[in-house]
Amino acid sequence: MDQFVWRVLPLLTILVSFLVFFYFQNSDTAQLYPIIKLPRSKCSLLPHHHFWISSKRIVTPQGIISGSVEINEGRIVSVVEGYGKQGQSKQEEIIDYGDAVVMPGLIDVHVHLDEPGRTEWEGFDTGTRAAAAGGVTTVVDMPLNNYPTTVSKETLKLKLDAAEDKIYVDVGFWGGLVPENALNLTILDDLLSAGVLGVKSFMCPSGINDFPMTTIDHIKAGLSVLAKYKRPIVVHSELVQDYGNDLEHDDNRDPHDYLTYLNTRPPSWEEAAIRQLVGVSKDTGIGGSLEGAHIHIVHLSDSSASLDLIKEAKSRGDSISVETCPHYLAFTSEEIPNGDTRFKCSPPIRDAQNKDKLWEAVLEGHIDLLTTDHSPTVPELKLLEEGDFLKAWGGISSLQFNLPVTWSYGKKYGLTIEQLSLLWSKRPAALAGIESKGTIEVGNHADIVVWQPEQEFDLDDNYPVFIKHYELSAYMGSRLSGKVMDTYVRGNLVFKDGKHAPAACGVQILAT
Repeated sequence: MDQFVWRVLPLLTILVSFLVFFYFQNSDTAQLYPIIKLPRSKCSLLPHHHFWISSKRIVTPQGIISGSVEINEGRIVSVVEGYGKQGQSKQEEIIDYGDAVVMPGLIDVHVHLDEPGRTEWEGFDTGTRAAAAGGVTTVVDMPLNNYPTTVSKETLKLKLDAAEDKIYVDVGFWGGLVPENALNLTILDDLLSAGVLGVKSFMCPSGINDFPMTTIDHIKAGLSVLAKYKRPIVVHSELVQDYGNDLEHDDNRDPHDYLTYLNTRPPSWEEAAIRQLVGVSKDTGIGGSLEGAHIHIVHLSDSSASLDLIKEAKSRGDSISVETCPHYLAFTSEEIPNGDTRFKCSPPIRDAQNKDKLWEAVLEGHIDLLTTDHSPTVPELKLLEEGDFLKAWGGISSLQFNLPVTWSYGKKYGLTIEQLSLLWSKRPAALAGIESKGTIEVGNHADIVVWQPEQEFDLDDNYPVFIKHYELSAYMGSRLSGKVMDTYVRGNLVFKDGKHAPAACGVQILAT
C-alpha cells in the first residue's frame, strides 16, 4: 500500500498544480468561456507567447511611465519602469513602440451587435473586427436588436451559439428586463444564473416589438433579484410625456428639420425617468433593502436637471452611475444638417451649451464612463435619401471610432490620456464586474491598445472601416487625431496596420 501511495502521489501533485494554475489563470468575477485552443499562428499576428512591449508612454494605475510590459501566456506578468529595461531575462522578443501610447484596451459596455436574427444590420464578425480596429478589446452586447431578444436563459444560449468562432475581441452579454421576466422572477433568476453580466431595460418604447418597455415597478422587482447577484441594471431613461407625442404627429412641422425631432424628445423626458430611478436607488446604499443592486443610467444627453438628480443620489450614498456617449460630446443640434438622419439617436443630440456642460461633468467625474451605444441598421431604415427624422431609425454607428473621437474633441476641453483610460477602460470594467481587465498591472489580461495621439487622419472612403454599413456613420467625413496602431487581446495581436489575425479567437465572458 505504501508503495502504491508513493507512486501515485507525484501524479496527484502534478494534477493539483495544473488545476490551481488553471483556476488562477481564469478565475474572475466574470469567467471566460470557453478557453480558446487554436494555435497562436491563427489567433495572433505575432508568433510569440512570451514577449515585452516597450514605450515612453505606458498608461498605468500610477500614471504614465516610460518602461516595459512583460506578457506571458496572455497575462501581464511584470511592469518595469525605465525605457529600454526589460527585467532579468533578455531572451524574449521586445516590441519597441517608441513614443506611441501603450494603454489598456477600451471596454465598450453598450454595443448592439444584432446577432442572431439581424446580421444584415451588423453581426459578431464585422462588429468585433471594427472593435479591434478601434482599440476596443472587450464589448458587452445589448439584449435587443438581435432576434429573438435576450430575455431568458434559452435566448441567451442562442446568442452564445451565434457568437461562437466569430468574435475577434472578448464579448460579454447583458440580458433584458421586460415585463414578462419582471413578473415571473424565476425567468430572470435563470437568466442571471446563465451568466449575463446584468440586465437592460427601457422606460420608453424601445422600437423593437419583442422588447417592451418597463415601468418603475418592473424595475423594482428586477432589482430585488439583481441584489442577490450583485449585478447592475442599465436603463434607457426617458419617460414619455404626452406633449412629445403631440409634437411628433403635428403635420405642420417639417420632419426634415432636425429641430422637429429634437423637440419631440425634450430633456424633461430624461428628467422624469431619472427622478423615478433615484427614488428607488436610495435603497441600494449600504444597509438598504436593495443593497447589492446597482442602477446605471445609459447615454445621458441632458446635462442639467437630470444630471443634478444623479449627483444628489450619489452624494447620499446610492449605488448609481451614469454614462454618456461620444456623439453627445462631439456634435451639437445647431450643426446637424436638415435631412441628415445619420445623426438621429435617442435621447437626441442637444445644443452647444448642453455639450459644454456634459464635458464639464465628464472631466469633473460626475459622469462615470463613456460608451458608444453603437446602434447600426440597414440603409433602407436610416432613410438617408428621404431625410425624414421622425421616421428614420435612431442610432449612431461608431464602434470603431471611440478612441479618436473622444480624444479629438476631448483634448480641446483639457481631457488627459489618463482620464480617457479611466472613462473607457477601468470604470467600464468595474461596472461589468470584469476584474481582470481595464488596467495595465500584473495579473491582468494583456488587453492593450497602442496608438498615436498626435497622428491625424481623414475618415473617408479610403480609410479601412469594418462596421457593416460605414456610410451610415455620422463620423464619416471627419478629420480626427489619435490613430490606432495595434490591438492586443489577452496577448494576441489581433489587429495591426489594417489587418486582423487569421482567426476569431475572442472569448465569451459569462458572470459566475
